[in-house]
Amino acid sequence: MEQKKPLPPFNFETASQKVQMAEDAWNTKDPSKVSLAYTIDTEWRNRDLFINGREEVKEFLTMKWEKELDYKLKKELWAHTDNRIAVRFEYEWRDKNGQWYRSYGNENWEFDENGFMKKRFASINDLKINENDRRIK
Repeated sequence: MEQKKPLPPFNFETASQKVQMAEDAWNTKDPSKVSLAYTIDTEWRNRDLFINGREEVKEFLTMKWEKELDYKLKKELWAHTDNRIAVRFEYEWRDKNGQWYRSYGNENWEFDENGFMKKRFASINDLKINENDRRIK
């Protein structure tokens, strides 16, 4: 059976590692690569969208990064238990008209025994910003 280390149960060090791995992967903006961190039957709630399965994750991320140009993300470990991690994040991006945004949010993650994320629940808010107000570069 394939594994995505580190595996649960998580401690501070391994939860922090999982968060950093997620940040690094999402910053590649490669939907195929990012989707490999999730179970085949992963369940997501992203804002008002409900996404089921790795293939839908790829489709969602492809559309996301076609819209959210120059995307750059920063994640922070908030809390963890045996197989769950909560993160706080913010990312910045611009639309096709050049308007910059900072998107803030929280995610709750649940992992299977092989270290793949089987559930992801994200709450996200967007704030228009000026380009010179960017903090993540």
